[in-house]
This record gives sequence, structure tokens and C-alpha cells, in this order.
Amino acid sequence: MKKILEVKNLTVNLKHHTVINNLSFDVNEGDNLTIIGPNGSGKTVLLKTILNNFIYEGVIKIPQGIRIGYVPQKIDADIHLPINLADFLHAKARIINEPSKSITSVVEAVGLEPETLKKPIGQLSGGQFQRALVAFALLGHPNLILFDEPTASIDQSGEEKIYELINKLQKKYKLTVILVSHDISVVYQYATKVLCLNKEGICFGNPQKVLNTDILKKLYGQPSKFYKHSHEAHHPKA
Repeated sequence: MKKILEVKNLTVNLKHHTVINNLSFDVNEGDNLTIIGPNGSGKTVLLKTILNNFIYEGVIKIPQGIRIGYVPQKIDADIHLPINLADFLHAKARIINEPSKSITSVVEAVGLEPETLKKPIGQLSGGQFQRALVAFALLGHPNLILFDEPTASIDQSGEEKIYELINKLQKKYKLTVILVSHDISVVYQYATKVLCLNKEGICFGNPQKVLNTDILKKLYGQPSKFYKHSHEAHHPKA
């Protein structure tokens, strides 16, 4: 199976502080890698390092031809900002020389109504704005998308819809996904691999094989229950 990302002995220091230490893992084409860990464990830094935003030691290998999309955890949009969603998406389309018809395609793909394009981005609901960020990431036809806690600014009722959308898009566009989440149930429902990160790699592999209460205790530093996903009930987050 083709490797789409290979990380070896990755260390990232920010302001003389080690945020990630000697981390190694790999991602194959078509994988859904979910990264879990406590706040401050280096999850967002890892994604931004893959995007080459931070200086690092070690090796990050991405084969030629891999196009990366990125959905950040949160972007604060001023409700008075004088641009609508169409302006927001057209700005990227122009930069990457993407035809305007691609905007219609990605908006439809993420489940937004066409009239949403006319709405100021600062007035979109949390769920609408998160879908807009996914649409933004889809422009340019990426084959690898990084999602940094895509439900962080969404209420519980909207969380499952976003995860279902990501799963749907992965199948439709044959994407490889790297997803940061605090929701253990998401790991069991969607992930082909899980990376437990707390500055160092605590576990990596098939969730059914590597996740257990001892690993979660080591990861979060306290006893932790974990749950397999059920459609009948909403489960607590670890």
C-alpha cells in the first residue's frame, strides 16, 4: 500500500520548549488517522509542522504530487467583515487558478445551500462556517486533508453531522484523512489508525488493538473510560 506520509524521529521545539519529542508514524493512502491526546500534547503543532509551518528535527516524507488541504480548529470571523462566502471561496480559487465552477461543486459537496454563498461569513452559524472551511480545503483537489478538531466550535447536535460529512467526502473523493479529535467514539467509528500523542507517541496502530484503559491512563495521566460508538446515544468525551 502506498505511503502518503512518513514521519520519523520528529522533534519540535518552540521557545526552547519541546512540544513533540522523537515521534514516528506513517499514513497510507486511504487511511483515516485520528490523533488523540490531552490539551497541550502537540496535536495542532504536529499538523502545522506537517504543513511546514515550524522548524523541526527528524524526517517528514510526503511523496511528490500529494496535495494537502487543511481545516483549522477555529477561525474567528468578524460579523461586520464585508465579504460573503462566495468572496471567501473565490479568493482561494483565483490564487490557485481554479475555475469558478469548482466553487459550486465544493459547496454542494459539503451540504451547503447555494444561497449560503451570498451570506456574510461572519453571520454563518458554527456548523455552516465549519462546512465552509471544509469547502475551502477541498478547492484544489487535495488527496490528503488535515482536520484540526473540526467540531470544536459546534454544539453536540452538529458534531455527528460533521464527522459523517468527513467520512462521506473521504469516500467520494478517495481522500486520506488526518483528524485531531477528543472524541474516542470517533476513533472506533471512522479511524483505520489512531495516534495517541502526549509530546511523545504513546500508541500507534489499529484502534481495536492498541487502545485500552492502561494506554488511555498513560495518555491522559488519570483513569479514563473509553466508549465504542453507538448511534443510539451520545457518549462522553475522554
